[in-house]
Amino acid sequence: MAVRAVRGAVQLERDDAEHMDEQVGELLTAVLERNSLTADDLISVWFTATPDLRSAFPAAAARRLGITDVPLICAQEMDVEGAMPRIVRILAHVETGLGRSAVTHVYLGAAAALRKDIAQ
Repeated sequence: MAVRAVRGAVQLERDDAEHMDEQVGELLTAVLERNSLTADDLISVWFTATPDLRSAFPAAAARRLGITDVPLICAQEMDVEGAMPRIVRILAHVETGLGRSAVTHVYLGAAAALRKDIAQ
């Protein structure tokens, strides 16, 4: 098994804890499903949120999905002028048999514009 990094992002419609939980949960589920992973394959997950998101920690969505024994951390994205608002990004480190080029990075909705080169 190799250690790989999987990227993903989602744009929230509003800064609301329930909405964040739903959208981040959908993102994490898509990352796992599209890469044929389970929670046991996760090594750690970094979450970042743009400064306009303050209603909840994105990592809380992972805990509600039952991902309870994986190290998670949240951080704030840089406040860059003109950047897309209300974005939650993830960087998941996983154990997988997939080669680097076979990893599916997941950018949901409008967030696909962030990385058109790798968004699936």
